[in-house]
Amino acid sequence: MKIWAAILAFVGLGAHEPAPKPPAPPPTYLVRMAPVTDEKSVFATVESAYTVPARVRTGGTIVELKVRQGDAVTQGQVIATVGDAKLSLEINSYAAQVAAAQAQVAQAKLDFDRAQRLVGEGAIARNAYDQARTSYNVAQSNLKSIQAQRAVVREQQVQGEVRAPTAGRVITVPVTAGTVVMPGDVVATVAEQNFVLRLQIPERHAHFLKVGAPVRLDGSDLGLKGTPDGTITLIYPQVENGHVVADARVSGLQDYFVGQRVRVWVPAGTREAVRVPENLIVTRSGIDYARLWTQKNGALDVPVQRGMEIPGKTPQLEILSGLKLGDRLLKP
Repeated sequence: MKIWAAILAFVGLGAHEPAPKPPAPPPTYLVRMAPVTDEKSVFATVESAYTVPARVRTGGTIVELKVRQGDAVTQGQVIATVGDAKLSLEINSYAAQVAAAQAQVAQAKLDFDRAQRLVGEGAIARNAYDQARTSYNVAQSNLKSIQAQRAVVREQQVQGEVRAPTAGRVITVPVTAGTVVMPGDVVATVAEQNFVLRLQIPERHAHFLKVGAPVRLDGSDLGLKGTPDGTITLIYPQVENGHVVADARVSGLQDYFVGQRVRVWVPAGTREAVRVPENLIVTRSGIDYARLWTQKNGALDVPVQRGMEIPGKTPQLEILSGLKLGDRLLKP
């Protein structure tokens, strides 16, 4: 019996234990294609959305200049005072005329009161009373006329105060104290506090621009950390010197150096590419490696060629070569 069992086992017909199951594969990242946004590096300048001139309302000489380039101003703040010697002389002249008119009014009032009393006693004729009343009314009207003319001159003197048309920062001051100015002349230029990045993008990339599209900028150019994000808010329809002009909003944008140049990356189309999380790529001796896992060989480090960095909540890298669709990667 034992001999038959040995013969059957030898030819493979006997019972045998089942082969052990292969181990479960470790958790891996599946390599796949995903859209990648190409970016174009351009330069932008820090500009005010609106630059407003502060103009003179009356002619004269600048007596006092209270601001200089770089000063921050509030709306309505007096930034210069324009004086005119003729206005002071006119005010003095009207002051003398007002005094004379007031004396005439006082005398006319006395005559009218006397005539009113005498006409009641029947001592004078009615027409004399009427003349006294008319003279009093004319004196009052004359006084009001002179006072109104004096108020006009005083208002001209008050309008010699040049006020900031909006809150912002003074960009240019083309005059100095003692400069003779005419009505409408510019005393200062104020950049509104609404500062933006003004981009100049080659026209061949214009059809990729859209309002609301994200942009990235080099934070070191503005003294900020990292690569702050912005959003395109306005695209100007006119092409200037082969460039399309657009405005972008960026939080934390400084407003002192108006015209400062900043490097900005703007979207320039999309394409399909292999992209993997940045933490799956390790660099050793200047060569980038990814840990590839296969059922047959297990974990194996393979060299890869990295492409552009893709920022986001989980930073990723574009892989140009070394990986293919369906590969599974382990954390290094």
